Amino acid sequence: MFKMSNKIIIFLFFFTAFISCKSDKKEAELFKEKPNIILFMIDDMGWQDTSVPFWKEKTTFNKRYQTPNMERLASQGMKFTQAYATPVCTPTRVSLISGMNAARHKVTNWTFKRDISMVTPPKGLKMPLWNLNGAQPTDSVPRSVHITPLPQILKNNGYETIHVGKAHFGAIGTPGADPTVLGFNVNIGGHAAGQPGSYYGTDDFRNLKSKTTIWDVPSLEKYHGKDIFLTEALTKEAIIAVDNAVANNKPFYLYMSHYAVHTPIQGDPRFEQKYIDKGLHPIEAKYASLIEGMDKSLGDIMNYLEEKGVSDNTIILFMSDNGGLSAVARGGEKHTHNKPLSSGKGSVHEGGIREPMLVKWPGITKANSITNDFVIIEDFFPTIIELAGIENYKTVQSVDGKSFTSILKGEKQNNNNRALFWHYPNNWGPTGPGIGATSTIRKGDWKLIYYHLGSHFELFNVAEDIGETLNLALKETEKLKELAKDLGAYLRSVNAQMPISTSTNKVVPWPDNDDVLIAYILKKNEDY
Repeated sequence: MFKMSNKIIIFLFFFTAFISCKSDKKEAELFKEKPNIILFMIDDMGWQDTSVPFWKEKTTFNKRYQTPNMERLASQGMKFTQAYATPVCTPTRVSLISGMNAARHKVTNWTFKRDISMVTPPKGLKMPLWNLNGAQPTDSVPRSVHITPLPQILKNNGYETIHVGKAHFGAIGTPGADPTVLGFNVNIGGHAAGQPGSYYGTDDFRNLKSKTTIWDVPSLEKYHGKDIFLTEALTKEAIIAVDNAVANNKPFYLYMSHYAVHTPIQGDPRFEQKYIDKGLHPIEAKYASLIEGMDKSLGDIMNYLEEKGVSDNTIILFMSDNGGLSAVARGGEKHTHNKPLSSGKGSVHEGGIREPMLVKWPGITKANSITNDFVIIEDFFPTIIELAGIENYKTVQSVDGKSFTSILKGEKQNNNNRALFWHYPNNWGPTGPGIGATSTIRKGDWKLIYYHLGSHFELFNVAEDIGETLNLALKETEKLKELAKDLGAYLRSVNAQMPISTSTNKVVPWPDNDDVLIAYILKKNEDY
């Protein structure tokens, strides 16, 4: 009897081990069917900050910058010539992880300190009570938006979710400041701050002239005191994290969110000298080196995927969070660094919102293909979920984004059937074309901007005038009224916030307000 029990125990042990092994193998095979997904997000990178031309012709800027790995990615996938984000960083990042338009989520400006607006209102306007504490996975934080985050949905469906680099989702001291609370298994370098104290490991990635540590990049202590650039350190850590997921046969979502090319504009010593030798302005040489360092990171990750044999099962999306910086901190003439586009970061002119976007979906996207179809940042939320094969999921928020997987499959869209919206009832700080408290609609070839201060308009035919040089608001009054009506209806539908005019102490009227339109047209005609 005793011997029989031993035999039974041994049999059960091996049978259980066999079943467990078989189950693990089946789970591994199931995970292999799920694609790996990498979102390569760049900070403040303009439409022209690359050797990849996103216009009808190659420009002077395309010839200045060297991004061979972006060229490589473009040759393997699809280039989007009309991809849009918001004018500044946090609204874009909240739209990305929530699928909501900024007018709906109300995180309409950049965030940092809890309960504090980092920018004062402009003269003549009082800002609305916007969600200055950012995105949160809970409804317990005042002045914030409660969301079901994208990484949490991916994590719930078997993905190893990896955050590397800039987060900037929630204010200091709130749950949303920590990417792991938003659904990431791993967080390397992400916190509430929107820029690094320094890009240099020798500076411990902190501003040595500052007494505060709130800008210090976290989780990189192993590189402190070493001669390494932040972009490279983040890339090394990203590869280590991905390698762990690959070794464990888990599909991964890597949010490779570089701090580059945000200020402080510091030269990447691996590339800076060659741009100096070309005679570039010293600041512009540093800027160009930041771009090329970012591009090398892309190449290093692509090389890793090929070496590991997982490239064919990995989707790569490349995007920027807003247009290239031009109003401040750059060398040369302001508002010219994104030409032929007008203006830059902080502006709703094309230079502030149109982004360099590339997607490689192995076996699906046609190599070296181009689309002129519209996409906007909130579209990434439903697209990535669809790419991951996730069908049954719930969110606490209403999702505005539209999946662009059909575009990736080569299906032509009708841009005239979709309107894009931007809402910025805030103050960025600098001045320039398209910069200010605004509400904007792009529909077909037409774009209407409503300026909250003074209730005036700009109307452009972007297809014919990509540089937004000719305001057609008075020449095309019917188009002005049509788009104003569409814009006003949308803003009301999402309970968008409007600022208060300090001269009247009343909320700024909607763009389709009859009195506003009539007064604008009459005044402009009188001025004319």
